[in-house]
Amino acid sequence: MALDYSFTDEQIQLKKDIHEWAKEHMPEEKVIRWHEERGMDDEVYKAWAQTDFVRLGIPEEYGGIPCDFVTLGVMMEELCHSTVTTVPFVSSTLIIFDVLEFGSPEQIKFCMDTYYETGRPPYALAISEPVGGSDNFGMTTYTKEIDGKIHLFGDKTFVTNGEHFPHLIVLAKEEDPSRENKSISMWTTPKDVPGIEVTQLNKIGNQISPFARIHFDDVVLDPSQHLGERGQGFMNLMKNFEFERCVIIAMILGEAQAALEDAAAYANQRMAFGKNIARYQAVQEMLVDMEMGLRTTREMLYKTLWKMDNNLPINADAALLKRYGSVTLTQVASDALEIFGGHGFTTETRVGRAFLDCRGYQLGGGTREIMSHIANRPIVKEYAQLAEDEGRAEYEF
Repeated sequence: MALDYSFTDEQIQLKKDIHEWAKEHMPEEKVIRWHEERGMDDEVYKAWAQTDFVRLGIPEEYGGIPCDFVTLGVMMEELCHSTVTTVPFVSSTLIIFDVLEFGSPEQIKFCMDTYYETGRPPYALAISEPVGGSDNFGMTTYTKEIDGKIHLFGDKTFVTNGEHFPHLIVLAKEEDPSRENKSISMWTTPKDVPGIEVTQLNKIGNQISPFARIHFDDVVLDPSQHLGERGQGFMNLMKNFEFERCVIIAMILGEAQAALEDAAAYANQRMAFGKNIARYQAVQEMLVDMEMGLRTTREMLYKTLWKMDNNLPINADAALLKRYGSVTLTQVASDALEIFGGHGFTTETRVGRAFLDCRGYQLGGGTREIMSHIANRPIVKEYAQLAEDEGRAEYEF
């Protein structure tokens, strides 16, 4: 099979168009303010809604412009590269795809009408719990059906944009909150109903997409508010998790790339002991390692997206990408901060913001320890099978 690592002319033009749009609508001074204010202005969302970018990857029957996953990755990486922040438009794609795949015609229409009008989906996704984390079957949020109505109880945390978006998609167990119960469903609900309490949860980074804690105290739902097949909510979201890991790496890859660019430019200007610091071996080693990390992560990202485009399984690929990329890109941003010295530890540069965003996404979407657990299973299986196929003798001790 011939390997082609080049982007198409259309993808190159898309990068240029995204860069120009971001320069006009998301300049640095606004990005700084949005982090301080925990969210972007409505006008920016609406400006995004007026572009064709908002429709990329969405099927034509829903008013979209179909494209491959590689092209989506190009758009996501460049948007975060141009702004040096994890732009909410990017993560919103995950919610849109979930509704399109599992929603009823009425739910899809409501979601897409809102999305095209406002530039943001109506839903925030509520999955994680204070004591759950990656242990999804350890969740204790549950529903009970009483007199034809669904009653929702429990707590969710780390709900991205949970304080801003007007509706929620909630993952909850059916009837029984015990660990043994594997029947999990997705439910939609507006936030402004009795029994829902939303609390801000402050992060040290990535404040442009703030977290919230959400408490559900006997929230009454109609059975029609379920999203997807009852009892299959967790399995439905598994595909979301794989693509989410690609989305996360695309976002922080863009930020880390910008951090390297800033650090290299600074190293070429900063004078110390009579010469610019780019001429010192220690700095050169850092810059070279940063470039290698970016190139390797980018190769892993677009290979994984290419496999998605060709309907190939990516369970191990996505886990390896998240495991390697999140750690490597955090180091890239950390080295950029180091090159800036004290200036990097201030808000006068962008590298500190990139570092915090990258470090946060070592946790979001699954920790590196969980990624190792996921990736290990197919690795061991594949090589054990290879040894068996080649007739290698079992080891004797």
